[in-house]
Amino acid sequence: MTPAGDKANVKLIFALTLIHFTGDFYVSFITPLLPVFTDRFALTLTQVGLLTGLARILGFVVQPPVGYLADRYRTRFFVLGGPLLAMVGICLTGIAPSFGALMVLVAAGSIGSSMFHPPTAAMVSTFAGRHFALSMSIFNMGGTLSFGIGPLFITWLVGAHGLAATPYSIVVGLPALVFLFAVVPAPQPEGFTNLGLAGSLRQAFGDCWKPVAIVWTIMTLRAFVSQSFLTYLPIWASREGHSLASVGVIVACYTIAGALSGIVAGHLSDRIGFKPIFYAAHLLAVPSIYLLLLVPGRWIYLHTFLVGFFLLATLPVGLALAQRIAPRGKSMVSSLMMGLSWGVGGMLTPVTGTLADSFGIRPVLLAVAMVSLATMILVRFLPEPRDGGR
Repeated sequence: MTPAGDKANVKLIFALTLIHFTGDFYVSFITPLLPVFTDRFALTLTQVGLLTGLARILGFVVQPPVGYLADRYRTRFFVLGGPLLAMVGICLTGIAPSFGALMVLVAAGSIGSSMFHPPTAAMVSTFAGRHFALSMSIFNMGGTLSFGIGPLFITWLVGAHGLAATPYSIVVGLPALVFLFAVVPAPQPEGFTNLGLAGSLRQAFGDCWKPVAIVWTIMTLRAFVSQSFLTYLPIWASREGHSLASVGVIVACYTIAGALSGIVAGHLSDRIGFKPIFYAAHLLAVPSIYLLLLVPGRWIYLHTFLVGFFLLATLPVGLALAQRIAPRGKSMVSSLMMGLSWGVGGMLTPVTGTLADSFGIRPVLLAVAMVSLATMILVRFLPEPRDGGR
């Protein structure tokens, strides 16, 4: 199946978005269950950071090699095998007998999630036509929306039937995988089969490595801030007196807002360019964070929505910009923006936890918010492609 010129292949964009949703749906279970895991295994905040940091670091370890292989070979192994591994690994976390076993299962699920991201993101750009950033935002919405719906589902399931019921959640994803196996083609390789790693990198990035590095740095700092909030906001809310169901709603507000803002940001970046979106999102994230942490009560849901809206808006925009800058290695550049940046940002999450153990969650997250503001300095150095293509 070949790309359809300027016209987007709607069926394939939907299927690729479904892959993103299905794989990340199960990974989304981890965050809202952190308070339950914390109580069950008597975890410190540092151990919580290690658990979530492990998942992020595996994005660093797995996605770049997958991106390299996906640009060389035509295979559906990563595209369809990844969601299956994520499904099995995360579904078993509820019956983990120890913290060590929990770490192993989270690691397996995270590896599965990391496997499908680079090739599927590359396939989106192949079949997006002229609606490049919008198609990437729709694809991103699949993953972000799953992080909104998944917490609602898993907190309901665990609240109603206990932690041991998590293996039954596998029945949600199996029908989707059967459908995807029937309709999704193998990714198109980039023609790097006869090149080694160094040669593939030269072909993919060439003289554009500097702007790619700037985009990656911005995306990494964004990942650090957003992951810090996604990790410790549920624990902070729980300590503020919110129930497990309420925590699920809070996480859902955060991630669903990111899904919506990604669509808005992708549409606007196709029209007005990338840099204005980066400036607006990073600037408005800071007051939203301060409102969330300093204004208590029922406003927490609205303020959480605003934080997620602005913190997560630039994920598809950064990915689309990087692929526009380096179109020859779409899987590799996707692995850098979705995997390496996510992994490095995740490596810093335990630092946030360690500081929170000493100074409290609220003051540390208030300080982390300023990273988003400082990132705006780098935005002025971003290129602004306006050719309407890739």
